[in-house]
Amino acid sequence: MKVTDSFSRKVRELENCWITLADGVKLAARIWLPEDAEADPVPAILEYLPYRKRDGTAARDALTHPWFAGHGYAGVRVDMRGSGESDGLMWDEYAPQEQDDALEVIDWLVAQPWCDGNVGMMGISWGGFNGLQVAARRPKPLKAVISLCSTVDRFSDDIHYKGGCLLNENLGWSSTMLAFSSRPPDPALLGNSWREVWLERLRNEPHLLETWLDHQRRDEYWKHGSVCENYDAIEAAVLAVGGWGDAYKNAPPQLVENLSAPCRAIIGPWVHKYPHLAVPEPRIGFLQEALRWWDRWLKGKDTGVEADPAYRAFRQLHDGAKSFYERRSGEWVSEETWPSPNVTMRQQYLTIAGLADAPGPDDPVSFRSPEDLGMAGGEYCAIWLGPELPGDQRIDDGGSLVFDGPVLDNSLDILGAPQVTVRLSADKSQARLIARLCDVAPDGASERVTYGILNLAHRDGNESPKPLTPGKVVEVTLRLDHCAHRFKPGHRIRMALSTAYWPMIWPGPEAATLTVMRGPSSLSLPVRNEAGQPGPSFDPPDSAPPLRQREIAPPAHVRKVTHDQQSGRTTMEIVDDFGEQVDLSHGLMTGSVAREWYSIHPDDPLSAEMRTHWTEKLSRGVWAVHTETFAGLTSDANHFHLTARIEAWEGDELIFEKNFDRKIKRDNM
Repeated sequence: MKVTDSFSRKVRELENCWITLADGVKLAARIWLPEDAEADPVPAILEYLPYRKRDGTAARDALTHPWFAGHGYAGVRVDMRGSGESDGLMWDEYAPQEQDDALEVIDWLVAQPWCDGNVGMMGISWGGFNGLQVAARRPKPLKAVISLCSTVDRFSDDIHYKGGCLLNENLGWSSTMLAFSSRPPDPALLGNSWREVWLERLRNEPHLLETWLDHQRRDEYWKHGSVCENYDAIEAAVLAVGGWGDAYKNAPPQLVENLSAPCRAIIGPWVHKYPHLAVPEPRIGFLQEALRWWDRWLKGKDTGVEADPAYRAFRQLHDGAKSFYERRSGEWVSEETWPSPNVTMRQQYLTIAGLADAPGPDDPVSFRSPEDLGMAGGEYCAIWLGPELPGDQRIDDGGSLVFDGPVLDNSLDILGAPQVTVRLSADKSQARLIARLCDVAPDGASERVTYGILNLAHRDGNESPKPLTPGKVVEVTLRLDHCAHRFKPGHRIRMALSTAYWPMIWPGPEAATLTVMRGPSSLSLPVRNEAGQPGPSFDPPDSAPPLRQREIAPPAHVRKVTHDQQSGRTTMEIVDDFGEQVDLSHGLMTGSVAREWYSIHPDDPLSAEMRTHWTEKLSRGVWAVHTETFAGLTSDANHFHLTARIEAWEGDELIFEKNFDRKIKRDNM
C-alpha cells in the first residue's frame, strides 16, 4: 500500500476531546483536521463506534482519518456512550439512545468553528449500520454516508436469525461484546475516576444474547434500525460497499435497488474489512473513492460519481476451493442500473438425473444430513485471523442431497441472488433447509459460490412462524445470498441441499427427514449477459502513515476439528490470539485472545453445545488489568440454556465477578 505523509493541508490532531450531551453524558472523541480549519472551515466525517478509539480501532483510524484531514476534512472518531472513555452505559446494539446521541454529536460538529456545516458518516459493520440508521432520522447537516459491510434488515441479514434460523454467531458476537465492554477506560485520560467508571460498567454490563433470544420473531425490536422498513426515509447520498468473503454482501445491491436518494454500490472479493486493507486482494484505492463521494456531496464538486455505474462488482472464478486466499482470480464488472436488464433468471430443475433445463417426473427422495454437516462452511462473518472462508465442499456435499449439472461447454456468468424453489415434506414439525450453490472443477474440488438457509417454520415470513404438518407437501422458496461468479468451461454447477449446517446455525429440537419432490423443484440463476458495459478501474490503495506501535507477542491462530470415536462427538475449536502490542504514542499495552468450541453428536441435535472464553489485557508500567469472560449455550427440546461469567482482575487480585444464567423458551427455533 502506498503511504502518503505530506498533504496539501497540514494536519493537526485533537487526541481526546469531550462532546457533552443534553443529559450531561460526555462522549470521547478523537479528531484530525487541517491546521487552518478555523480560518477555512471544512466538512466533518463522523465515525461513531463502541470499539474504543484509544486502542481498539487506533491502527485502522491512523491510516484513514488523517488522510481525509489532509484532503480538507475533519475526521472525527467518537466512542459511543458506555465505551472507551465515554460516559454512561451501553445496553444493546443500535438502540434509540445510540441514534439520539449521534444526532447530538452531529449538532455539536456543525457548531464548531472549524466545521462548515456539512457532515458525512462513514463506518464498517456497526458503523455502517448506524450510518444508515442515523441517515433515516434525516438530520439536515448529514448530506452523505459511506456504509461498509452493513445490512438493511437486522433480523434476517445480520448475525441473528438468517432465514429464520438461529445463527451461532449470536453467542459468538455477544461473547465478543461481553469481552470488549469489560475493558476499563484509560487512566491516562480519565484520571482517578477510571476505576469507579470501570466497576459501574461491569455491574451493569448485559449479556446481549439474552435480549436477542427474547425476540425470536421479526417484531418491533428488530424493525427498529432496519432501514428496509422505509427506504425513503434516507435522503443522504449513500455509497454502499461490501465483500464476497463477508456476511454482509446483500445490502449494497438492495440499497441501490431501493433507495430514492443517490446511491452507488461496490462489492469486491474481500472479507469483513475496509477495501484498502482487506484480503483477499485485489484491494482498491478506497480512500480515493470515498474522497470523490465526499467532494461531490459535502463540497459540491463535480467528481463524476453520479456518472459511475450503479453497481460495480468483482466477478470471481473458481480458485481451488480454499479457506484462505491471498488473491482471488476474476475481474471487475459494471452495471449501469440495478436491477440490470443484462441479468435474466434462468431456471433449471432438480431432477433424478441432476440439474436439467426441463422439469422431470414428480419423483420423491428422502434424506437427513448428519447434525455435524457444515464443517467446511467457514465463518459466518470472516473477520479475524483466519483461515475463515468456506473450504472444499466435498465433505459437506457427501452428507447432502446433490444435483449436478452437465459439464459446461461454455462459460456461464451469474450476478445477483440465485433462488431455489422446493416442493417438500418433513416427518417433524420443525426442520431446516440449507441450499449451497457450488462450482465443481474437473478434479472434483467443490467451491461454495453462495448459499441460503431457511427455518421451515418461517417459510411464509419471519413475523408469524408456524410449524410444519408432518407429511404434508409444501412449496418453499429460498433466496440465496448475492454473488458474482463465472463458471468456466469444463466445470459443473452443483446444488446441494442439507438439513443441518453446524456450526453456523443451531439445530432444531428433533432430527428431521425431508422428502423432496424432484422434477418440479427448481434452481433459478441470475445469468449475466456479457454485453454489459466494461468493468471499472480503481486507483491503488493509499493511506496515511501507520500507527507507531511495537509488537510484544505475535498473533496466532488455531482451527481444528476432532471426531471422538468413543463418544461420537464432533468438535471444532477456534483460537484467535491477537498478540500483544504497545502504542508508542501513549504507552498503552493491549492484548486479546478469543476461544470458541462447537460440539455436537451427528445423530442428536440436542447434544449441541457452544462455549466461548475471551481474555482482554491492558497495562502501562506498574498498572495492569485484565478480564476473563465466558459464555455457553445448550438447549433441550423446549428451551435454550444460556450461561456467562465476567471476571475482572487488577494485577493478581480478582476485584469483580458476575454470573448470568437464563432459560428461554424456544419459539419455533
